Amino acid sequence: MMQTSLSSAATKGSSFSIPLLFMHICCAGIFFVPGGWPAFGIFALMYVLHVFALTAGFHRYFSHKSYSTSRAFQFVLALLGTTAAQRDPLWWASHHRMHHQNSDTEEDVHSPRHHGFWWAHMGWVMKRELMETDFSRVKDFAKYPELVWLNKHPYAPAFALAVMLLGIGSFLHWLRPEWGMTGWQFVFYGFFLSTIAVYHVTFCINSVAHMFGKKRYDVDDDSRNNWLLGLLAMGEGWHNNHHRYSVCARQGFRWWEIDLSYMILRVLQWFRIVWDIREPPKAVLAERRS
Repeated sequence: MMQTSLSSAATKGSSFSIPLLFMHICCAGIFFVPGGWPAFGIFALMYVLHVFALTAGFHRYFSHKSYSTSRAFQFVLALLGTTAAQRDPLWWASHHRMHHQNSDTEEDVHSPRHHGFWWAHMGWVMKRELMETDFSRVKDFAKYPELVWLNKHPYAPAFALAVMLLGIGSFLHWLRPEWGMTGWQFVFYGFFLSTIAVYHVTFCINSVAHMFGKKRYDVDDDSRNNWLLGLLAMGEGWHNNHHRYSVCARQGFRWWEIDLSYMILRVLQWFRIVWDIREPPKAVLAERRS
């Protein structure tokens, strides 16, 4: 159904997004908005929260159901991930499930092999035809009204976050002006700059991790293990591992393959916030590329 339209949209015409262009232009504020430890702190906090919500939430939970959690924490992951301005979990998961079904074929909307690096990296997210959600792919989560609401209002949480950061920064400036914090500083570093950083780290999994890195497993696509993305994307860079066994919550299959999202999930498991974390089978771990 949606698969045909995705392929057609991916191979025809150009793409352009004024909001995405605006977000990038706003990054020029780094030359005008004061930095310092408060700026770095709010940038780092929002970066980690958003990357975790996208990797452990949108990806490993909503797309692959690699662990279980309560409906309340499910919504926390959904809401936090939606504040990263990458739309909502239903849209995200529907596209990602399509990707795994057609990985690096012509039907894969963000395959660099067939559509080029630029399109795979971010061109496809600027195509209006690809903003629709294929609910037939996410029937398991489309039954929750709160997730459907996020799907209908995918950018409202991100806007609310920007306003909240402006308010928090302004309040701290009023409360402790000697700390050097301002509302615009929090908005710029905590929203605009961190969101762009998370954008490109996420986009690199679709582009860079299908072009550069090592292949441990023989799989029917171009997925690679990329150690740098493994660090920056909190475990997502071990992409060849993931494409070999996508339903597990752990993507770093060796002790030295750092997977921060998985580590956080294990901590959450201790507190019984998540459970039934899926691990890679021993047979998969023992495999070697032929």
